Amino acid sequence: MREAVSDLVTAPLMASTDRCGPVEFERVVPASGNLQVAGKQFWLGPARSGLTVTFWADTSVIHVLIAGARIKSVRSHLSVADLGRLAARGGRAAGPPLPAGAGAAFEVDRVVNNSGLVGLGGRQVLAAEILGGRAVGIRIDDETLSFFDPSSRELLRVRPNPLTSEEVRRLRGLRPAGPPPRPGVEPVRVQRRVSAVGTVMVCRQTVSLGRPYPGQTVTVHVSDTTISVELEGQVRVIRRTTDIPVRHVKANKPYKVSDVV
Repeated sequence: MREAVSDLVTAPLMASTDRCGPVEFERVVPASGNLQVAGKQFWLGPARSGLTVTFWADTSVIHVLIAGARIKSVRSHLSVADLGRLAARGGRAAGPPLPAGAGAAFEVDRVVNNSGLVGLGGRQVLAAEILGGRAVGIRIDDETLSFFDPSSRELLRVRPNPLTSEEVRRLRGLRPAGPPPRPGVEPVRVQRRVSAVGTVMVCRQTVSLGRPYPGQTVTVHVSDTTISVELEGQVRVIRRTTDIPVRHVKANKPYKVSDVV
């Protein structure tokens, strides 16, 4: 098919192929939705047929944008000579692939592993063990990583950002950030086992239920202002006195004293 012919087949080699900076260039999505650049296929779908796509490329990463919005990012297969050929076919020297400047925020999608970790820039970054196996969005700000539910944008966890700006720029699937995620408004439901003296610990707040209930497992609803305990068909509501987030949901996890929240 003519649309599958590589950009590099007929392109003359630039006189100056020793340049190592990124290049930007445009291509039009064919009817098949399968666009090929320098021997690599980029599936954009027939629905985008006829649209002009901007490629930002260097030897490490290729970003694909439509109307300024990032569609996908992939590891680059291009050499310095390839970039020279693409520049010769109408490409231009490219600036930063994303809006520059302090305070710029970006996002990626990842799946949390069973240990509560996600892979970012070659690092294993802690999200939370209770998020194991869950798909999350990650908003990347200068100082923080905000883990959120991709469908509702509900904030799940906030962690320090260990990544450098260069590591962020090279992340797979990087895109400009959407609206900041917000904490959920619904109470968080957890379980706790009543201690021998009739208490449970929730978010580092001790809740006294009485001596008749040692060993029982109770359901607790934690909101911003209250802790509600389901106990023998009734609900006991206690004013919340801490602002520590819920970190453990299950009652049967073996805790160290320092871990119980």
